[in-house]
This record gives sequence, structure tokens and C-alpha cells, in this order.
Amino acid sequence: MTTGEIRDNDYEEFAPEYARSSETHAIYYLYERPAITGLAGEVRGLRVLDAGCGAGGQAAEFILRGAAVTGVDISDGLLNIARDRLGPDVPLYQADLSQPLPFPDGSFDLVLSSLVMHYLQDWEATLREFHRVLVPGGRVVMSTHHPFMDMRLSSSDDYFGIYTYTEDWQRDGKTMRMRFWHRPLRAMLSAFTASGFAVGHIAEPDPLPEMASGDPETYRHLSRNAQFLFFSLTALADAEQIAGAGATAPQPGAG
Repeated sequence: MTTGEIRDNDYEEFAPEYARSSETHAIYYLYERPAITGLAGEVRGLRVLDAGCGAGGQAAEFILRGAAVTGVDISDGLLNIARDRLGPDVPLYQADLSQPLPFPDGSFDLVLSSLVMHYLQDWEATLREFHRVLVPGGRVVMSTHHPFMDMRLSSSDDYFGIYTYTEDWQRDGKTMRMRFWHRPLRAMLSAFTASGFAVGHIAEPDPLPEMASGDPETYRHLSRNAQFLFFSLTALADAEQIAGAGATAPQPGAG
């Protein structure tokens, strides 16, 4: 990489700036974080894998609620911040979610995936790993880009396609070039069922009311525009259940 060149999704260079923004921007602490925490429900005593833990904000919340959390992230810079935040007793691993995870089968009761999946081209490989490391009946709670937001950001009129696009983020006077993958809802649902999950809940939550006074512009935007999608998935226990779930999955070209 030459001097001055911008690299896609370069969290190593921008880890401190990204960590600060993820803690202070209302879209995280008054919208995404409470929504996914509410979807997770009671976590006391559960073994939780925070898949894409970043700087450890979600992990800290789940630990306070009584969960035993293990975190993985591809960015060593963000993991260093998470280690300082969470302390030495919380296991954290550097791992690429597009590759096999470094855990035995059935290691966790819950997988948390907060704003991660839209970075990945192949969802099924990652979801199959989530299924493998979960106990039968374990859950995934996840948030990801709403496909309507992808279309808005990419200026595309193609809802049903699967394609990549970039967006430039400004953090502390620096430019982060982010690369994401758009996919329609039917492709998400097909990936879930093909990977052994039943879809329990799909949510398009509203921002918390207190955002209206603290950040009225963001509140108005989130009240009128699709931003993120939230899912609760349950890991099916055997091949017959998985085949039955797959039979109901939306098919390519279905209206």
C-alpha cells in the first residue's frame, strides 16, 4: 500500500477513532445496542460468543447482565482496546469470521453478531460455524444493514442483487473507506435455513424516544428510513429439522 492510499475496512489504522464513535454516537447507544440487547433477552449464566466484538462495548453490557462472554474480532487494534476495557479474565481471540472458528462444537449457548454480517460475501459459511459452536437449540441474535439502506448508500436500484459497494466515513478528520455487501431479505432467509437455523424474530425497531431531544436529526432519520435489520435465530438440532426448515425457505426468483 502506498503512502496516502486508503485501504477498505482498515480498522487497524482507525481503531481508536472507531471505538470512540461507537460509544458516543446515538445510533449505537440509543438504537442498535438496546435493540439487540432486548432481542437477546435474559443472558445470565449463558456462554455467549460475541462474534465481531470490536472494542468490547456489547461484551461489557452482556457481562454486566451475568453472561460468560468470549469475543472474536479480525482487528487486533480493536481487540487491544477491548482487552483494556474488559480485563484479563475475558477470553478474546483474533479471528476472521469467514474462516472456521477456534472453538469446539457446542461451546456456546448464544452467538451475538452486532453489525458484522454485511461485511461478508458468503453468509452460509459463517452461519454454519455459528451453528457448529452452538448447543442444539442455541440462538443467534444479530443486526445487519437493512437492504433498503444499502440501496440508498450505493445509489443502486437493484434490490434483489447481491453486490458490494463502498462508503467513506469521517472519523476525527480521517477518512475510513468501508466496503459492504448488499443482499435482499430473501437471500438472508435462505442462508439462515440452509445453515440449520429457524428464524424466530425479525425486527425493524424504532430509536429510543430520548434520542428525539438529544439528536433530533438522527431521530427523524431513523423514524422514517430503514437502517438495520435484527434477527433472532434458533439452531435446529438434527438433519430432519434442518431439511424441513429449508423446504420453507424463499426460493430465488420468488415474488
